[in-house]
Amino acid sequence: MRTADTLPPAEGTLPSATRTVRLDGPSIEAKRQEILAYFQQTFDLYERLFDCIADERGFFVKAIALRHPLIFYFGHTAAFFVNKLLADGQIAERIDPTIEAQVAIGVDEMSWDDLDERNYAWTTVAELRDYRGKVREMVSRHILAMPLTLPITWDSPAWVILMGIEHERIHLETSSVLIRQLPLDWVQDQPHWPSCPIARLDRDGVPHNHLVPVAGGEIVMGKRDATYGWDNEFGESRITLAPFAASSMLVSNAEYYPFVTAGGYADPRWWSDEGWAWRNFSQAVSPTFWIGDPTNPDTLQLRLMTRAVAMPWDWPVEVNALEAQAFCKWKAAVTGQSVQLPCEAEWVALRAQVSGDQPDWDIAPGNINLAHWASACPVDMFAQGDGFFDIVGNVWQWTTTPFNAFAGFAVHPRYDDFSTPTFDGKHDLIKGGSWISTGNEALASSRYAFRRHFFQHAGLRYVVSNYKEPPVENPYETDEQVCQYLDFHYGAAYFDVPNFSKALADIAVEHCPGGGRAFDIGCAVGRASLELARRFDHVDAVDFSARFIAAALQLVEQDGYRYTMPVEGDLVDYHEIKLAALGLGQAEASRVHFSQGDALNLKAKYSGYDLVLAANLIDRLREPMRFLTDIGGRINPGGVLILTSPYTWLEAFTPRTNWLGGVRENGEAVTTYRALQLALAADFEEIAPPQDVPFVIRETARKHQHTLAQLTVWRRRA
Repeated sequence: MRTADTLPPAEGTLPSATRTVRLDGPSIEAKRQEILAYFQQTFDLYERLFDCIADERGFFVKAIALRHPLIFYFGHTAAFFVNKLLADGQIAERIDPTIEAQVAIGVDEMSWDDLDERNYAWTTVAELRDYRGKVREMVSRHILAMPLTLPITWDSPAWVILMGIEHERIHLETSSVLIRQLPLDWVQDQPHWPSCPIARLDRDGVPHNHLVPVAGGEIVMGKRDATYGWDNEFGESRITLAPFAASSMLVSNAEYYPFVTAGGYADPRWWSDEGWAWRNFSQAVSPTFWIGDPTNPDTLQLRLMTRAVAMPWDWPVEVNALEAQAFCKWKAAVTGQSVQLPCEAEWVALRAQVSGDQPDWDIAPGNINLAHWASACPVDMFAQGDGFFDIVGNVWQWTTTPFNAFAGFAVHPRYDDFSTPTFDGKHDLIKGGSWISTGNEALASSRYAFRRHFFQHAGLRYVVSNYKEPPVENPYETDEQVCQYLDFHYGAAYFDVPNFSKALADIAVEHCPGGGRAFDIGCAVGRASLELARRFDHVDAVDFSARFIAAALQLVEQDGYRYTMPVEGDLVDYHEIKLAALGLGQAEASRVHFSQGDALNLKAKYSGYDLVLAANLIDRLREPMRFLTDIGGRINPGGVLILTSPYTWLEAFTPRTNWLGGVRENGEAVTTYRALQLALAADFEEIAPPQDVPFVIRETARKHQHTLAQLTVWRRRA
């Protein structure tokens, strides 16, 4: 029987966190009601989390520099439903375009995220609460009216709703971490977020961790259960493991403490180069959530979400991946064993010992799914498997596995930047879930990753193993669409057709020789943007696809990029771009500002341009007339607008009622060029006759698209 001290609890009961929805079922209407209840409960959960903010400054001041303030996330999770349903063609109009542009992008420390506070005039908390209410009402009505068949697949309209729900549940957790990093006097206890009252306050009373043997064998990974999943969970990976041993418990604060007192944070021997750079930057001397002087352990406290408590030595230590790696390296030296973090497959081998999965749990087997407390708890409280505790729950567990894709991976078309931008070798997988992991996060098949210096409610379990992760960074880009555009922008000329992007930039310079500020909207992988930077002092380059923007940024950051192109069947050619070979370099790159954005919902900062280039964009927009109406106000008087398009109007991109041309009106043929003349006449004058600019896109060695885009040039009237 364990003995425990008592921490003062936050009295109350956790809000209900209904388990995730299955995709099958006997009744369509019952499933519709289940989805509606799951959606509404998720909205409630998220709003009740923000009750923990007592001072409005907590909404508007960044908890950490690498994330937006919490006001962004409060709106972001609601706007996500609108943006995705609109992109999927399930709704026809926005609720609040200003809010939906402001809170669309910027949730992780990615290169294209706009975290510059000067670019934001945040709406008020009251306005966002009102906005969330409108979104809730709209989505609730939509769930009751949308087409629904069973089982739900990722092509189903309901999949987008489940995507929004699970997305908000991810932010339920990440927002709780940010609240935990706000000043204590800006937050407040809430009865519906009680912390665990059980803890050992005497380090000597904490149970000793020990190793438990685990049989090896073939581990098969890849989602198979009938619940919602993110694209990276699908596919299959098979790994054969040798027998290994794993720590019975998560590493507690008490077990981690000797690493701190041995000078672990001051000794570069234990840290990777990345880890030591972070340590020097942060000046950390102990885990971030420890409060006080580690040389005086009796006075140490632990920061929870809304309070600080006397150090619970038997709770799991919460660290980032760099700290977890350093601890393992130190422990390996102390014990003479090959101590390291588990790989994903080793954690999966442990997870096989925990029977069942949600949503089939009657009672959660651990401190997960908001089943117990709004905090961690002792590491020996929930026995799971043969000799283990907390295989699932309490805190996430860092692994050695960089985020990657399984064989057979495919990008989900409605969230193409959920996984692929983080297949960069800089994000490591976390497994097991924490006390606030709900929905998809609490499934055995879930796969989430964070940058190694980021904090979640995450700690570690160590293994003694000789397993080494194989390299996962493919030196050649293999995403088919990204490769095709890289080749189109930077590759060889086909059939003696000049490079399209360079040709457009050259024409732009002819009509705007004075340079100034340029905007390349629909920039794809950025060749025209870089070419414009030869003459323009500032170039904003925006594309809807995060994959394109990520490729452009990697290209300029590394001054090169490798990619593959199909030859035939499974055969590919290997190509390499070198900007220097194109006469481009850091001088041009420094003038280009790549960002992800929506041409139909641009932020106010995109304005004051002497040139706007919209290449092959208008016939891929849902509302091209809306774009034309908006873009004029972003161009300086006397500034130039260049449009190109092959005018291939398709209902897959643009509803027929929104086509600018290619239709008959009152029996008469209406061309897109004539429609442009009429649409732009009030604010622009045409300053050059239209011309056809050819381009060729290679699909395989023997298949190419040879197309003519019509180019028109317009000057904004003074």
